[in-house]
Parts: sequence; C-alpha cells; structure tokens
Amino acid sequence: MAPRRHTPLAISLAYYRPGRAIERVCGGADGAGMVSAARALLAAVTRVLLLADMVVVRQLLLAKDKVARSLDRLESVSNFAEFVRAFTEFGGGMVELARLTAERRADLRDERRRAQVAAARNVLERSTLMLLTSSKTCMRHPGSASARENRDTVFCQMRRAMDLIHYVVRDGLPGHEEQSHEAAQWEAGTALGALRGLTAQVRTARARGGADAVRRRALASTLRALVERTHDFTDSAYTSHDHRQRILALAERIAYELERLVAVAVSVEEQGASGSGAALESACAGATSAAGELERALVAAARDQARDLPPLAEDARRLATDLAYIGNPPRTLASSCGERESERLHNIASRLHEQLDHIIEVCKLLRHIAMSETLQVSAKFAEINLRIYGPQVVTAARTLAAHPGSAAARENLDVFVDMWAWLLTDAARLAKELLDLTDERPDKQQYSSLPRPGKHGTTSKPLKAVRLDSDEQAKIAKSGLEMKMMSSEMDAETEKWQGADENNDIVKRAKNMSSMAFAMYQFTKGEGRLNTTQDLFTQAEYFAEEANRLYKIVRQFSYQVPAGTMKKELLEHLDKVPTYVQQLQFTVKEPTVGRAATFSKVDNVIQETKHLMNVISKVVTTCFDCANKYSLCMPERVPMHWKPNLQKASTFKSENSVLNG
Repeated sequence: MAPRRHTPLAISLAYYRPGRAIERVCGGADGAGMVSAARALLAAVTRVLLLADMVVVRQLLLAKDKVARSLDRLESVSNFAEFVRAFTEFGGGMVELARLTAERRADLRDERRRAQVAAARNVLERSTLMLLTSSKTCMRHPGSASARENRDTVFCQMRRAMDLIHYVVRDGLPGHEEQSHEAAQWEAGTALGALRGLTAQVRTARARGGADAVRRRALASTLRALVERTHDFTDSAYTSHDHRQRILALAERIAYELERLVAVAVSVEEQGASGSGAALESACAGATSAAGELERALVAAARDQARDLPPLAEDARRLATDLAYIGNPPRTLASSCGERESERLHNIASRLHEQLDHIIEVCKLLRHIAMSETLQVSAKFAEINLRIYGPQVVTAARTLAAHPGSAAARENLDVFVDMWAWLLTDAARLAKELLDLTDERPDKQQYSSLPRPGKHGTTSKPLKAVRLDSDEQAKIAKSGLEMKMMSSEMDAETEKWQGADENNDIVKRAKNMSSMAFAMYQFTKGEGRLNTTQDLFTQAEYFAEEANRLYKIVRQFSYQVPAGTMKKELLEHLDKVPTYVQQLQFTVKEPTVGRAATFSKVDNVIQETKHLMNVISKVVTTCFDCANKYSLCMPERVPMHWKPNLQKASTFKSENSVLNG
C-alpha cells in the first residue's frame, strides 16, 4: 500500500518544481529557459499520469488477489457455518472488484481489451450463484463425484476469468511486455484477420515493385496461418460439401498466386528483370482476387450454419428443461423407475452433447468472420463458456438422479439449467448480430438523403443516390454497433429496477433514451423508422433534450444523497452531461455542404450520441446504487409533455432524401 500513501506527495513535488521554474522565467525574458521549463513541466505531468495509472492498477490487482484468496478459502471449508462466513467475505471482495474493473474498462482505449474485461466480468457475475449452489451440494453430499466436478469446474472458470483481468490490466505496463504464454491463451487470430493481413502484404509488394526476403517470409507465415484457420471450416462435420470444396479450392488458388508472386519477387531481386512488372501485377491481382473470393466463401459457410443456430438453441433449451425433471418421478412409480430414469438421463445427455458440439462449431466459425474485435471476443467466450459449462448441466442432473430427495441438488440443477439458457441466448444473439452485419443488401447500404435543398447549409442542387464505399460502411457500422451495445446495457440495468417502482421517472427517461439510441443504430444499417439523415438529426435533437430532462431529475435527486464517496461519484458523472448535450446539439446544427461533409456529420452525430449515452448509463447506475444504499425515494413518474414527431420532420423530405431501403 506504500505507493498509495506517498502518491499525493509525489504528485505535489512533480508539479511544484517545474511550475516554480516557469514562474521565475516569466519574470525575465529568457526564451530558452521558458522552453526548458515547459519541457520539464510536460515531463512531470507525464510522470504523474504514469504514477496515477500504476496506483490504479495496483489497487485493482490487490482487489483481484483478495477475491482469489477468498476463493481458496471457500474451496477448503469443511462445514456450512464456515462456508457462510467465507462466502460473505467473498461477496464483499467481488463487489469491490466489479467496481474497479468497471472503472478500468471505461478507461481502456483498446476495443479488444474492453471486450475482454467485459467478458471476464460477465463470467464472474454469472458464476457466483453457481459457486454457491455447487458448494452447498458438495458439502451436503461429500461423497458425490459429480457434485465435486460441478464445484471444481466453477472454481476453475472463475480463476480463469480473474487471470484474464490480470493479463489485461498489466498489459502494456513497464516490465510486462513479454507475456507469450498469456497472449497465446487469450489472443487467438481469425481467418478473416489472416485474409486481410495477407491482402495488405500483397498490396505492399505491388506498391514496392517486389518483396524482399523478410517480406517473403512474412507472406509464407501469413499463408500458413490462413490455411490453419480455414481448417475450422473444412474440418467441421456441419460444413456442407459444396462449401468445403470451394474453400479448399480457393485456398489452393491463393497458394498458387503467392508462389507466382514470390517467384517474380526473387527474379526482380536477383536479376533486376525489367520486364517483370506485368507479371508482378498479374500475380498480385490474382492473389487479391482469390483472397476476396475466399472471404466471401468463408462468410457464406458460417452464415449457412448460423441460420441453424436459433432452432438448434431452442431444442437444446428444451432438452435442458427435460433434465430438470430428472429425480422427480411420479410417486406411484417411484419404486421401479430407477433404471428408467437412468436410461432417460443417458438419452437426454447424448442428445444434449450432440447439440452442444454443433453450437460450439457455429460459435467458432462466427468468431472467424467477426468484423469487430468486440464480436470476436464475444464469440470466443461464448464458445469457451459453452464448452466448459455445457456438460456441467448433465453432471448436475446426475447428482440429482443419485440423490432425488436432495433440495440442494435440485437447486443446483436449476441454477445450471438457467446458466445453460443464458449461454444459448448469448449464442443466438451473437449469430443474429453477425448475420445482420454480413448480410449483403445493396439497397440498404446507401444514402439517398445526403444534402437536401435548403437544409443544413446544402445547395439546392439535388444529388443522386450514391453507394457508400467499404471503408465508410465499416466505420459507421462499428460506431452504430457500439451504441447498440450501450443501449442493451442500459436496458439490462433499467430492467432490474422497472418492477420495483412503476413510477420511477429515471427509469422511464433512461429507457426512452435507450430506445432512441437503438433507432439510430438501426439507421446505420439502413433499417428502422429513421429513413433520412434529417430524421437522424431530428432524433439526435430529441435525444439531447431528453438527456437534459434526465439531468434535471437526477440533479434534484442528488440533493437527497448524503455526502460521501457515492454522492461525489454521482455528481462527477452528472456534471459531464451538460457538456456532452451541448456538443451533440452543436454537431446537429453544424451546416454541411456536399456528400462527404454530410456523411462526416452523420458519423459525428453517432459518435457524440454514443459519448452521451455512455455517461448517462454511468449516471443511472450510480443513481440506483445510491438509492439502494441509502433507501432513498426515487423521483416519481411525471406525464411526458412532448413526443418525437418524426413524421412532421419528414415534411422536409425531397425526392433525393429517401433511402432506397
């Protein structure tokens, strides 16, 4: 704890000395001294920021270590009273760890790291209840191997989640650059990533007029990685014969084109052949074309299996529900149903394992075609959690079958069945999102509503509908997806409180803003009720107005909160709202001229809405935490005096302002 105790002194000294130097220089006319003092101040600020970050990291790692020690104690308890005390201590540590990881996740700039922290927190949160029931069952039936397997699996998975948090938090810190084992565990590449890397290398070779020995080795390495990752498609028992043959043929074609490219590059390097430009161009064009076709083939194969996932998940959910009746036969048959129950359990388990294998294969392929790092991490952890927790549903059922009258075993099975249902829902949601993002709908991927006469500073000359290029599509789709995920998080948070107070005005406002954000996300895909850029800008104005209303309500509520850390945290988040509202309003009112400027404005509006949504989510969460801790009355619901009228705004439409979708 020494770094935390000495941090204020270190910060004060770091700022004081360079600051005093600048004051002395300002009294004279020493320009060189001013530059030197300014550099010293900049270096001091950098040191302060690094020191503060190291303190935060240390605090988080200490909280993680505390939870790890609590897990060790829980694993070694021998009686229920001791378990209750240990679990209470564990719960307090988990609350602190959840708070610190949430703050760290908000500070992270890397998309993959943020997604990994979110996935680890999700595992810890969902596993806590299973840890409780599996430990109770294990203590109630200490001789049961299946009960012990349930408990040990939960402990193992929670430790893996904490290891991931440890890896993400220490990544990039001085002295922790080399983490090859951990990187291999958490950083798995995708087929789509290998394809795009290969394409970039080929383009570099074309631009440079060849490839030296280092770049040729890099091409060979990327090709090996690509072929290895396509094996997940071709080796899958659920990939159709046509898809498998096409993928294999295209992989061979890429290898052939790269051989041509390497041969030309060697010829250029060794002999300086002057007539090899056309051959190099042909080899590069052939490799690029084959890579594009292979990408489409991989996406088609994954989509083909993803379409089967919703009905597959529904069947698996029904099978798990059937497992819940294991050990609870009709009383009239209780004396003779042992063998029948055992056979029924075996049949259900066999079918469930078949469904599980298929769902895991689908998640694996979806990860390979995921276009954002967030979706890649989500797919990877969906696969991991299904692989680890899926078989434990059957294990919990076996415990209940062996002890049919055990309330602890019954409760444990119910909790594992609930986890199974959550995992299936996650997989189905992931499949739907990736199907939507990879759906090729030309009519939906273009804007006809870019500049409109007389609005937003545009000229009166009507513009024809234009198709967005791939970079623009990827950029706006990613921003929209991030906003949709924030909207989902807001919905999940408000759902916890909706039933507690139907007149909760904060919940009502938050859900209304979440609905608007989701509509704006749909616009980025060419769907939903927002048909034109004018509709989007109008919706953003309403979003800012609703944020202002929520700000005033929460400001009034904050007067009830007693002074302390939680009130300070609430006000820190709340004070950011007016700034983000103002930025969004300025962005909406900014005039634009031309297609490129209007698209840039669309992207800026989405970004500013995303920032405002993020801070509103923090305000709402902290607000509810305060209400819970201090038993405060939430603001009552008031009638809404306004309602977005997008149809009225749509009167500004002209023929050139309607999306083809």
